[in-house]
Order: sequence, then C-alpha cells, then structure tokens
Amino acid sequence: MKTLFILNAPPYGSENSYNALRLAGTLAGRPANEVKVFLIGDAASCAKSGQKVPEGFYNIQIMLNKVIRAAPGAVGVCGTCMTARGISETDLVEGSHKSSMNELAEWTEWADKVLVF
Repeated sequence: MKTLFILNAPPYGSENSYNALRLAGTLAGRPANEVKVFLIGDAASCAKSGQKVPEGFYNIQIMLNKVIRAAPGAVGVCGTCMTARGISETDLVEGSHKSSMNELAEWTEWADKVLVF
C-alpha cells in the first residue's frame, strides 16, 4: 500500500506529528508498504537537524530518520514554509529535501491513502 502522510503540527507542544511519525515508521517498516511524508506549516520544523530534547522525551528527528531509512528520499518539506521559518536546505535532516506544492500534488496522486495530521 502507498501511503502519504501530510503533517501540519509542530514537532513539540502537540502530539500530532509524534503520532503521525509513529504510524509512518511502523508502516514503512513493513515490506508491502511505501510511505512518503510531506511536512507543511509548523511541521516544517520537524526536519530541522540537531534537535536536542530533555532526556526521556521523544525526539522527532530520530523518528523522522526511521522513515527516511525505510523509504529514502520520501520526506519532503514545504519550501515556502521553510523560508517563513528561517530554515535553509542545509538545516534539514539528511535524507529529507526542500519540496513544493507540485511535488505534494504528485505524491497525492501516487498515494492509495492520504493521512493528514
């Protein structure tokens, strides 16, 4: 099954992105699945590398890396949202990339299911 996850929520302060990436990572780890993740709005910050969180607290960067390892190149970050938040391409987690509405449209057409968090 081909699943597209669209995340809107910030990496911390809400559990939406956390729960989305939990599910995305689980699905990506199963052989019959293909997973893509598109980060838009405040979720663009999920792909910021170098996240340091208090001990015992979940780390969105680590969770995103699990998806990236299972589905290389399948994490896109809205370029407009990156610019609005001062995030450059060199700030992104390795394996994610600056993306666009055109790519989101292509991924939406590709997917059997689209899940929005």
